[in-house]
Parts: sequence; structure tokens; C-alpha cells
Amino acid sequence: MAIRKMIGGTLLSVLLLADVGGQSRAGGGVKGRVRVDNSASTPAGVTVIVRQGEQEVKQVETNSKGEFEIKGLEPGRYGITFRKPGLSVGRLENIEVRSGKTSSLSGKNLFLPVDDGSIAFIRGSVFDANGRVVPGARVEISLVRPDGTEKKLDGRLSTESGLFVFRLSPERAVYKVTVKADGMETATKEVTIEGAARTNVALTLQPAAK
Repeated sequence: MAIRKMIGGTLLSVLLLADVGGQSRAGGGVKGRVRVDNSASTPAGVTVIVRQGEQEVKQVETNSKGEFEIKGLEPGRYGITFRKPGLSVGRLENIEVRSGKTSSLSGKNLFLPVDDGSIAFIRGSVFDANGRVVPGARVEISLVRPDGTEKKLDGRLSTESGLFVFRLSPERAVYKVTVKADGMETATKEVTIEGAARTNVALTLQPAAK
């Protein structure tokens, strides 16, 4: 009787180990890197949703470099949806996941363009001390991080009418607009964005001290 119990316990242990080993071998995954329009957003925080049909299977977010990896998927074919406020929704279909392998999506089109219907605009004008418009001024915009450091996002020249426009993510954030021109003091202005709307600003350049 004791021998039968010992044999039965051994067989059960073997079966359990085989089952666990089979499950670890069966799982697969996908990984990739999402690119975005950096004048409007960053590649961090893009929601990556793996689905079969319309049923959500797993969900992760990209890191600061736009990278993501999803593990533990059963072998099969999946669709992947990419979402972030201010950017167009991206979709990939018919992605094959194989047993024990992580499929790289590096060859796929993982660029998310701006969704013009849900972004913020900073629209501004550049003037001199006499109130005249300043064409050709160098205008730069930077993201002001919570710790006070800045990250330059974009730059351009003011138009013949002294105008400039930047497209940005609607997420709440603080930006700094900097304007430079030959013979003029640099002018800056901080702008807080709190949603998909247009914010108008005006910057005045003063003559540089001699």
C-alpha cells in the first residue's frame, strides 16, 4: 500500500512538473518600439493593447524610449492597438506569436502621427520694442519638467507676419517659448497647457545692451 502511494505521488509530481514545463515553453511574446511626432508628444506612456478579435488579452505602456515588451501570450495570431491622447490610434493585425519566442515588431510601421482634432496649439507673435512684427526670429519650445529641467522639443523661424505655431499633446504640461534675433535680447515665456485648445502668446524683443 505504501509502495503504491509512493509511486502515485511520484507520478503526480512528474505530471505536475511536465505541465509546468509545458506551460513555460508554450508562452510567447512580442516587443517593439513606438515612434511619435516629437513636436506633439513623447514616446513614453503609449498604451499597447494586445487583443484577439476585439477581446483585450494584455496591456502595457511604453517606457521613456517608446519600447515595450509583452510576455506570456499563448501561441496564435493577435492584433495590437496603440493609444495616447493627442496622437492618432495605431493598429497592427495578424501578428503571429510562436511558442517560446518573442516576436520583434521592428520591421512594422509603429509611427503614431498627430491627431489634429485632439491636440493643443501654442500660437504666437513676435514684436520689437516699437510694436512692429519681427520676421525670421528663431523660436524654440521646450518642455519644463517637474524638477525644473527643460527638454527642447522643436524650433522654427517666425513668418513674414511674425507668427509661429506649435502643435502639442493636450496633456497638462508647462512649456517655455524662447525667441532670439540678431541684435535683440532673448525673450521667454512659460505657457501651461491643460487640454486640446489654442493658446495665444506674444513676445516682445528688446534691443541688446551695447
